[in-house]
Amino acid sequence: MTTSFKDKYGKWALITGASKGLGLEFAYQCADRGLNVVLVARSAELLNEEAERINTTYGVETATIPLDLSREDILDVITSVTDSLEIGMLINNAGVEKVGPFLSHTLEQQLTQLNVNVRAALILSYHFGGKMAERKRGGMIFLSSGSAMGGAPYVANYAGTKAYNLILAESLWYELKKSGIDVLGFMPGMTKTPGLLDNQPKLNSMVQVMEVDKTVAEALDKLGKNPSWIAGSRNRFSLLFTGKLCKRAWAIRMVGKSMENIFGPFD
Repeated sequence: MTTSFKDKYGKWALITGASKGLGLEFAYQCADRGLNVVLVARSAELLNEEAERINTTYGVETATIPLDLSREDILDVITSVTDSLEIGMLINNAGVEKVGPFLSHTLEQQLTQLNVNVRAALILSYHFGGKMAERKRGGMIFLSSGSAMGGAPYVANYAGTKAYNLILAESLWYELKKSGIDVLGFMPGMTKTPGLLDNQPKLNSMVQVMEVDKTVAEALDKLGKNPSWIAGSRNRFSLLFTGKLCKRAWAIRMVGKSMENIFGPFD
């Protein structure tokens, strides 16, 4: 007998950065698989619009938490809504990405990025992971990035935060499996999200840009099967080439030149 997604992971999914892009698509696909969803993002207006759409389209319950995840009190705010809910799926999707030379961003901007990308993911995975362990079931997905696989000029701090997410996820994949919890570190690569379109990068034909629904489907399908996963066959080959087959310095230079061609020129 095949276990349903809801039976395996529980009644509710909590998704951060859920008002648009990958986070919103995770909410759609979790709802389509029968989970009620808690949407966390900064914009109350966008969250309420999407919560109503999800409720109407998929017939599941929704809850919204308008919240800037760089705040100190995020756990207090989130648990005020979730303490009465069985959160069986946590998707740490929210992230701040800033492209440009490291010293062109203020220290405050760098710390905000660290708080959203790392601190929030750590706090939420620790809190909800503990509750999942008590129930002996659950799932967690950490959104990482291909930039986590090696030096990534012009997204240096972002890459560092995503390396943390990847290593944390892969480590917990082994640890928490004993408690019935599936964990996945997921690297989506270039995906047609508002963030990518807003930056309007100059992409060449070698870059694989994926549709958001296919990217998210790969993540949900690989949860419980792999400790980490890179979306897109071309992306997997590219990261194998730069991460395993090339000398480290050469790979970093190649990434830097690619970033200059796509997003540059940088002064």
